[in-house]
Amino acid sequence: MHEKLIRVGLTKTEAKIYVMLLDITKAQAGVLSRKTGIHRRSIYDALDRLIEKGLVSYIVENGKRYYIAADPKRVQELIDEQREDVYQVLPLLQAKFREHKDKQETMFYRGKEGIKTIFEDQLATGKGIDVIGASEQAEEILPYYFFHYKKRRVQKKLLIRAIYGGKSKSSLPSLVEARYLPSSFSTLVSTYIYGPKVAIVIWLVHDPVAIVIQQPDVSATFKNYFTVLWSVAKS
Repeated sequence: MHEKLIRVGLTKTEAKIYVMLLDITKAQAGVLSRKTGIHRRSIYDALDRLIEKGLVSYIVENGKRYYIAADPKRVQELIDEQREDVYQVLPLLQAKFREHKDKQETMFYRGKEGIKTIFEDQLATGKGIDVIGASEQAEEILPYYFFHYKKRRVQKKLLIRAIYGGKSKSSLPSLVEARYLPSSFSTLVSTYIYGPKVAIVIWLVHDPVAIVIQQPDVSATFKNYFTVLWSVAKS
């Protein structure tokens, strides 16, 4: 639970205090310090921030201040406010990105999150995708992501034509056509050709890496390679 609250903008200390207040209804700062193991000075600082966020309020009884957790619906309100802030700044960010987009002809990516960026780019580009050296390793490395990627790709009606090395598959996902070369062509390196871009992904299990080239001439050259291989590969 604490981890999820941290993701929406609370610090670890704030999350512990807020959840503790939900458990015990109301408490003084000293009690919160003892129950959470957090230093009293840090407790006061975190309570001030929680009050500013609208997640905590306080009452005074007999000259003593007791802190109370606000309705957890306030967490959803914070998320909505963050989303609205992003929407407001997004046009400016996109404008800055477009200023330099054409200059970004070659980009490097590393790690699973970086590789996801490439497949999100395929969906955003909205063109059919040709794959040389399609790898089963991909879905083993990113199984949950590809489940959702496939659904969105089909919704956008983006066809994949994939050339595999090895035995033919008994079944294929929707909007996927496949042809096969001998198993000697099996590889960890997959080349994705879509629109004016070429993405070369090395499917290393723990640390996949990739390069994306945004250059129409290069994309056209790889498209020619694909066409030749597709013509000799078996259905």
